[in-house]
Amino acid sequence: MILHTFMHTDLTVSDIGLGTMTFGEQTDRDDAHQQLDYAVAQGITLLDMAEMYPVPGRAETQGATEAIVGEWLKKQARDKLVIATKVAGPSRGFSWIRGGPKALDETNIRTALHDSLKRLQTDYVDIYQIHWPARPLPLFGDTHYEPHNGRDEGQLIDEQLATLGALVKEGKVRALGLSNETPWGALRFLKAADRHKLPRIVTIQNAYNLLNRSFETGLAEVCHQEKLGLLAYSPLAFGLLTGKYLGPPDPEARLVRFPQFGPRYRKPPVEAAVRAYAQIAADFGVPLGALALAFARSRFFTASTLVGARTLDQLKENLENAKLVLTPEMLTAIDAVHTHSPNPAP
Repeated sequence: MILHTFMHTDLTVSDIGLGTMTFGEQTDRDDAHQQLDYAVAQGITLLDMAEMYPVPGRAETQGATEAIVGEWLKKQARDKLVIATKVAGPSRGFSWIRGGPKALDETNIRTALHDSLKRLQTDYVDIYQIHWPARPLPLFGDTHYEPHNGRDEGQLIDEQLATLGALVKEGKVRALGLSNETPWGALRFLKAADRHKLPRIVTIQNAYNLLNRSFETGLAEVCHQEKLGLLAYSPLAFGLLTGKYLGPPDPEARLVRFPQFGPRYRKPPVEAAVRAYAQIAADFGVPLGALALAFARSRFFTASTLVGARTLDQLKENLENAKLVLTPEMLTAIDAVHTHSPNPAP
């Protein structure tokens, strides 16, 4: 594994991280522990989760992912691992998480972190992330922003960062990150940090893959100028970029079992784009999944690419595929498809 150190910190992560959102839903405890053992044996140090996991979110399973990882974590060398988790923001209908949550204020952030630490059986997390912005935004497949009247959103960010900064000072969090954030939001957090002498965010975890390169439009420049690192999630676009949905899919496949994810990943232009990328992979004699993972890893702004799997065999396949390095010819072919069909699954 290649290691990446974040600016302004002593935090170093492997350039491939393990996503865990299947743990407790599609992946049971024993299989999850096998995946964790294997990932660490392969040199992965970054383990990413969230208080709302597993996905899809349900009251009956909320927190199960952290609990499964926590049971495993208590037997590990804690200082060798980078544990990342997230606090859920308001909205999205998760009434079972802190009653909504109705806000992302000091009480909610502290309660969420306390509960995550308890489930993870650790005294601190290495990267604590806001899972999605507390302000109204088009997210998870929606694309159109509409202005909203209400409380000053910049002031809300100041208050959130003040709470997160206090948690860093207390030793409960080592570094701060955002997720599903926009350029304005990222810059507003950075501005607040400089103005109030609070910790700067160092990571941003957004979707990034061959079907969704919207990160490149504004956030790539923010990462370059402000020294942020992308934790790229969904590099295989929920498995679409393995090609497994081009034929009869496995009934256990995520988009078969959970069709509610279709609005983001099953839009009309998606299949044609997947077939075009699959043809590139075939032309160069490599698996489509390898092409997709290599692309996400090749970007200058990517600090770590998060791979997740339902089974240990899938994880092994993903890590083997991640060894591919793209050639200039492959990149040229990829960009030609992107020009013809840009971001069909944002």
